[in-house]
Amino acid sequence: MLDTLHLLTKIPFPAIHRKNIDILQINLGYRCNQQCLHCHVNAGPKRTEEMSHEVILQIINFVELNSIRCVDLTGGAPEMHPDFIFLIQTLHKMGVAIIDRCNLTILNEPGYENVAEKLAENQVQIVASLPCYLEDNVNKQRGNGVFKSSIEALVVLNTLGYGVPDSQLILNLVYNPQGASLSPSQVQLELDYKHFLFAEYGIVFNQLFTITNVPVKRFGSMLISNNEFDSYMQLLKNAYQPENLESVMCRHILSIDWQGYIYDCDFNQMLDLPLTGGNKGERLHISEVGVEDLATKEIMVAGHCYACTAGQGSSCGGALS
Repeated sequence: MLDTLHLLTKIPFPAIHRKNIDILQINLGYRCNQQCLHCHVNAGPKRTEEMSHEVILQIINFVELNSIRCVDLTGGAPEMHPDFIFLIQTLHKMGVAIIDRCNLTILNEPGYENVAEKLAENQVQIVASLPCYLEDNVNKQRGNGVFKSSIEALVVLNTLGYGVPDSQLILNLVYNPQGASLSPSQVQLELDYKHFLFAEYGIVFNQLFTITNVPVKRFGSMLISNNEFDSYMQLLKNAYQPENLESVMCRHILSIDWQGYIYDCDFNQMLDLPLTGGNKGERLHISEVGVEDLATKEIMVAGHCYACTAGQGSSCGGALS
């Protein structure tokens, strides 16, 4: 698979300085029951990378010692990790807000049927990927049958109280463009999603997040293979909005890979651009540092950062403006 690192690091980007660290985003591993075309992680059923129990305990310790207010769990499919339930139960008892980045279909897989109830019991906020509200578009991007399974999972989550008015169980959906294009207006698209999903399936949810496809791993390689990489980068650069620099997610988040190493964001993690330090300039591990050690660390930037700052902006929480 073609690598985009050498291309992206040649593209300059304005400096970004860290603010306070509120969120720890944890990649529990790259195993997933799906293999989506837009995946920047290159996740899939055959991936074997998985966080050890030792590193999970180190993360819990880091959260407690540094008063982290929110832990954002991702993958792959984070629910496939054998310690997933242990982790959300432990964090909930600590009073930490938890986000699960869920692909929805995992909730229907054999052996995972009780996960939805565990998420509700521990008041985990769900950020669920549904790249379109039309069946053909979803199946084209994510595989045959994915849309039907996703709708079934959403119905179950609504039954548990997720996304229901006056409920504390938050259900947000995520839209990704089908290919090398920017997202439409998040505000208008959310209205379209809510109208269609309720009219057709009786499904409700809280918010829609629009997230720009970042040209790394599987999506980046697809762009290169289709001779679209340069044109996509030009699209992102032409749509760059400097005011988005103020609220990009890397200013408030740390990304931790399955081995416990620290990055500025999930995309830097996939490009293997870690935070480094110490006498030998080695990559930093969650067990060795605290928040105060990271406050002055330079945020690593490259061409892919244009994906977060183009147009209305993009982050793990959707549009920035």
